[in-house]
Amino acid sequence: MNILLVCSAGMSTSILVNKMQQAASKQNIEVQIEALSEADLKSKLDQADVILIGPQVRYLKTQIQKKAKPHQIPVDVIDSIAYGTMDGDKVLAQAKGLIEKKKPGVL
Repeated sequence: MNILLVCSAGMSTSILVNKMQQAASKQNIEVQIEALSEADLKSKLDQADVILIGPQVRYLKTQIQKKAKPHQIPVDVIDSIAYGTMDGDKVLAQAKGLIEKKKPGVL
C-alpha cells in the first residue's frame, strides 16, 4: 500500500509518517508512506494508492482530486484531531478505509 501525505512543504507531516509506519508495523501491514508538498505530487501519482491531505491545506483538495482522478486514486483530508494528536493508527485506518472503499478486497 502506497500512501502519500500532502502538506504545504512536505515537512509538517514527517512525524505523522513515522507514527503511521509504527502503526503499520504493529499490524504487520506492508506500507510505503511519503510526505510531500503539493508541487511534488505530480511525479508520485503513478505510485499512490491513496492521497491524504494535511488539514492546514484542505483548500487544495479539489485541485488534488482533479490530478488524482485519471489515476483513480482516492483523496481525502486527514482527520483534524488525528492530525493534531499525531494518531498514526487513526490516519492509517483512514487510508485503509479509502482504499478498501475504492478497491474492495484489496486489503
